[in-house]
Amino acid sequence: MKTMKILICDDHPIVRNGLKLILQQLEEEAVIMDAGNGNEALSLLSMEAFDIVILDISLPDKNGLDVLQLIKASWPLTRVLILSMHQEEQYAMRAFSLGAWGYLTKDTAAEELVIAIKKIGEGAKYLSKSLAAVLALHVVDEKAVQKEELLSQREMEIMIKLAGGKSLKEISDDLFISYKTVSTYRSRLMDKMGFKKNTDLTRYCLEKGLI
Repeated sequence: MKTMKILICDDHPIVRNGLKLILQQLEEEAVIMDAGNGNEALSLLSMEAFDIVILDISLPDKNGLDVLQLIKASWPLTRVLILSMHQEEQYAMRAFSLGAWGYLTKDTAAEELVIAIKKIGEGAKYLSKSLAAVLALHVVDEKAVQKEELLSQREMEIMIKLAGGKSLKEISDDLFISYKTVSTYRSRLMDKMGFKKNTDLTRYCLEKGLI
């Protein structure tokens, strides 16, 4: 039986250690390595071939979905399972559209994570039962989807932070980018989405369950 190579990418050591313990329940023999941020994960991928990457969306240096795109572009045979604290169906839809093989929330039971890794290892995509139910009932507004798809990952991230009430300065500090850069991103996303003021984007994000 082929040994499965798994890379865990999460900025919290306690999460990485917990995932390693859970993955010991796999029937298959597995080599498990871990990374604390996106750049570290990409560096490890450039040195070794991994079958599966368990990837957090909220990383300190890069957006996890940006890392997903880089992995798909450079290592297309590596399968990515997104493990996130975000339960909103929009994140899952976006992750799958970018090439993810699975999406689980961090409150997932250990048994479900093992099942997901097993299925992805066998070449099947995996979506949690709870999220699958939400997606099945979700009626997609085609116009809104088209608009959202125009946004870059950074613009999407800034839109959600603005909708949550953060100032441009606070977003600048959170993302380690300049105030001017945040302002430029805001102008671009407002134009792309057809918003006139912050209340428009707040209403949109509330309706879409993004905040």
